[in-house]
Amino acid sequence: MDIFNGHLVLSVMVKGLPLFCSIEMDMIINYKDKKPMKLDDLRPWFFPLPSSSCSIVPGSNLDFMSSVYRMVISSPVMPDLVVDYDMKRREFSVLHQEEVLGLTEHNNSCSDLEQHISTNQTLSNHPSERENQKWVDLSKDLSCERRYVISHDGARVPLVIVYSRREDHNAQSPGILYGYGAYGEVLDKTFSSDNVTLLSRGWVIAYADVRGGGSDLAWHKAGTRDCKLNSIHDFAASAKFLISEGYVHKNQLSAIGCSAGGLLVGATINMFPNLFSAAILKVPFLDICNTLLDPSLPLTNLDYDEFGDPRIRADFESIQSYSPYDNICSDACYPSLLVTASLHDSRVGVWEAAKWVARVREKTCRICSRSIILKTSMIGGHFGEGGRYSHIDDTAFEFAFLIKSMGLLDKS
Repeated sequence: MDIFNGHLVLSVMVKGLPLFCSIEMDMIINYKDKKPMKLDDLRPWFFPLPSSSCSIVPGSNLDFMSSVYRMVISSPVMPDLVVDYDMKRREFSVLHQEEVLGLTEHNNSCSDLEQHISTNQTLSNHPSERENQKWVDLSKDLSCERRYVISHDGARVPLVIVYSRREDHNAQSPGILYGYGAYGEVLDKTFSSDNVTLLSRGWVIAYADVRGGGSDLAWHKAGTRDCKLNSIHDFAASAKFLISEGYVHKNQLSAIGCSAGGLLVGATINMFPNLFSAAILKVPFLDICNTLLDPSLPLTNLDYDEFGDPRIRADFESIQSYSPYDNICSDACYPSLLVTASLHDSRVGVWEAAKWVARVREKTCRICSRSIILKTSMIGGHFGEGGRYSHIDDTAFEFAFLIKSMGLLDKS
């Protein structure tokens, strides 16, 4: 929520989608009805958004007297867009869009708001204003679908699926499923030029907003403490949906999770070892029981609210039931695994990845254990070594691992 001299800006979730609206302060001040105030009674103006938008972040709106609200909008098929919304005139203008070499300079990808608007607002048709109401996206080449997956208990899990319109996806495509599901954080679905490399090769990229992540407080709480298994079942259901609906080949689906998302992926692999053909776990939180039993570690006390306190018997049994390190299947065939760790990681100890990899190699099928890679940075922290070139090196290594693990090296 942001308050200005003449307007109130609210962030609301509608069917799992983030929306912003402005309300004139006079409507609130002059509200005389004794009944509880409802949003529709205040005649809100919902900011027009592209239909493919998945990430909406407020900009620097520091001027209390201003009637203009700035936001940064992005999606898997649209590079970051900076938009000003004039709340007084109920108009908007596009100020800037991130340029992506080889993509955004093509005028045939330019979209007009009236074709992609997600609300029923009436916009000006004045030619000079319409020039500021255009942006570039890749919707002609890439499809961005939002589906809902039914989980084990009937919950509807949002799943965003991105793929190339130029490729046939008749259950033959390789794919990646991203997940996080912790701390109430919304899974990052902003535009990534890196992903275009795989999408152009026919890959499908999907994002599962499992419980424990962001949406609203209830969705977060439904994936915490003794409900954490919901996150894992949601992720597995999303993977099975991609296969059953023909988006991805049953033997060419991979998973990627970072930090607490590594816990999600690791636990899912333990429960469903044949579901994925490859997985990447980046600085993963895997030895959760032992970590939470050590209150001297930086984040242990903060994690009690999220996962529970293993010093309490009920919480200990709940955590141990899904802990990736404590539930590795003996003699099972695990997918090809790339596990990364950083020596100077202050959030997740470097030993967690090392211990998990050693135990997976020890307990699982001897043939499969040969395809488990532990990659340790000796200078980086939780967010890597930093810098553009380091990011490029890491991404190239991960994509090469996935392509080789899927048996697509010659084809690519």
